[in-house]
Amino acid sequence: MGVVSAVADAVVVLFSLTITLSFPLLGAQSILPRSLNPVPLQDVKRWYADEFGDYLLAQPPAFLRGLFWLELAFLWPLAVATLYGVLARRRWAATTSLMAGVSTLTSTSAILGEILGSGRATPRLLQLYVPYIVFSVVAILRGLCSCSAPLLASSAQKKKKKRV
Repeated sequence: MGVVSAVADAVVVLFSLTITLSFPLLGAQSILPRSLNPVPLQDVKRWYADEFGDYLLAQPPAFLRGLFWLELAFLWPLAVATLYGVLARRRWAATTSLMAGVSTLTSTSAILGEILGSGRATPRLLQLYVPYIVFSVVAILRGLCSCSAPLLASSAQKKKKKRV
């Protein structure tokens, strides 16, 4: 079980790191005033949208801007906390991992629904978004499994103390 837990932790760290870095660099540009975004970052966003055919990021519809506000207020701080919590081995990291996974799974499902429903899905665009579904499921499972493990260990310790 230790190897599975270590792999899940590595996936969650990678997942949290990509959210921690990509949202301020790309996503926030869609909701914050243009004057707050440095020109080099605007160029990176334009290059990304052109290179990967991400029409949603190039011209974000209203629902996507709403999801970006949710990410700014809720998911981004959770991703930072999860990154720190997993690396520092904090117990509460299971909770933040679970919350970040559910939030990302919900948002990504809406985005993939739009991409697939519009008929504009390209293999390259799907290769960018589908891993977030996998990362989200791993983060959710890590959060759920990590929450129950300490409870089992502590109840076993209590039983041992009662016997002595």
